[in-house]
Amino acid sequence: MEYSSDFKKNHATAYLAEEYERLETEKAEAVTAAAGDAELLKMAEEDAVRASARQQEILGQIEEIIAKDKEEAERPTAVVMEFRAAAGGDEASLFAQELRDMYMHYAEANRWRITRIDDLTIEIGGAAAYDALRYETGVHRVQRVPDTEKSGRIHTSTASVAVLPIRTKPLFDINPSDIDMEFSRSGGAGGQNVNKVETAVRLIHRPTGVDVRSSSERSQKANREKAMQILVAKLEAAFDEEEAKKHSAERKSQIGTGDRSEKIRTYNFLQDRVTDHRLKESWHNLPKIMAGGLDPIVEALKAAAAGGGVGVAEDVE
Repeated sequence: MEYSSDFKKNHATAYLAEEYERLETEKAEAVTAAAGDAELLKMAEEDAVRASARQQEILGQIEEIIAKDKEEAERPTAVVMEFRAAAGGDEASLFAQELRDMYMHYAEANRWRITRIDDLTIEIGGAAAYDALRYETGVHRVQRVPDTEKSGRIHTSTASVAVLPIRTKPLFDINPSDIDMEFSRSGGAGGQNVNKVETAVRLIHRPTGVDVRSSSERSQKANREKAMQILVAKLEAAFDEEEAKKHSAERKSQIGTGDRSEKIRTYNFLQDRVTDHRLKESWHNLPKIMAGGLDPIVEALKAAAAGGGVGVAEDVE
């Protein structure tokens, strides 16, 4: 790493940059003062060697600080979770809502900030939320007898979950000219308007067709910023999925690919059991789990990811 005066602009490295420049000045002054005196010049050169060694140490410290700052800036500060009904009609829609509520209860138990972006989209604040929920992306399957089923027949339905990390410094650049923007009123319960002005924002990324709507904030500007955050996160997730598919040989040592179409878990109400197909492990007391008691599953996934020895979900059709 080479020295740059820009290091003085960063409050975390400014004091080190000042020390580096002080040593540089001392070296130059010592050489000037020793002009014409061989003995003094030799001493100045020896001091310069020691000062240069210290300067290299300083550059190493600055490099570590900058790397840490970059890592912190890229670390997710929140996650957006999207829930979609898949196979199963009304029962799938109900299950998607139940999954949303399950994760909200889990977030509440951990005292994380929760924001409803839309009916089936929530934001959960905190870096710890990303660490806990990053492996929840995929298809969740439910097996039970619906309340409307009079014959007692077991129904199988599915809903998909997407976990999108929100970062202070996005990893994905979007060309503003590629985005179309629409405005509408933020609707409340019963179809009533929460706002009489068009504060809800919908963004459409034309090259990919990805669209995002935010209506949770009070102002149009805030909803636009929130929608942009989610749009960037969606495009990052899509890119990551494609990259994971390209490197399919690595999938054996991963907890899935983060692909929304991958079947990861089954909730069997009749047997009071949740099975994660990536871990090939099950947990009982389904009512507690659906009420937000996800800690055993989350911790098992985190441990497996740290160990690197977990395969991807199998086809559970």
